[in-house]
Amino acid sequence: MWFRIDTRSSVPIYQQIKEQVKRGIDGGLLEPGARLPSVRELASRLLINPNTVAKAYQELEWEGVIATSRGRGTYVSSSARMASREERMEMLKRMMERLLEESHHLQLGREEMEACFHEVLEKWEGGKNGAGD
Repeated sequence: MWFRIDTRSSVPIYQQIKEQVKRGIDGGLLEPGARLPSVRELASRLLINPNTVAKAYQELEWEGVIATSRGRGTYVSSSARMASREERMEMLKRMMERLLEESHHLQLGREEMEACFHEVLEKWEGGKNGAGD
């Protein structure tokens, strides 16, 4: 699993990490027992302070999402499960509502939002297939 951090976001970095782990589980990218990068490894990869990753992992562990075994690593908890299609669609709708609200604050109309969406989608699909980026 790869992580993407938005340093311009108002969402704290540790929270972004937590949300991405949870979305990975909900979307089936991270299955129970899947190994997560170590704190140092992820901090190095994202160029952030290891304490930030440690905080995210600690909170995820408190929530029962992940489990850490000293000397063995950090893994997705055996009780973690993929969200149903219905639950994933609800999550997507909430994200889209936040995006539409932000677009409204930026005074962007429907045509501009659609053009932007298609541009980003094409770029993302190109990178996903090994092209571009």
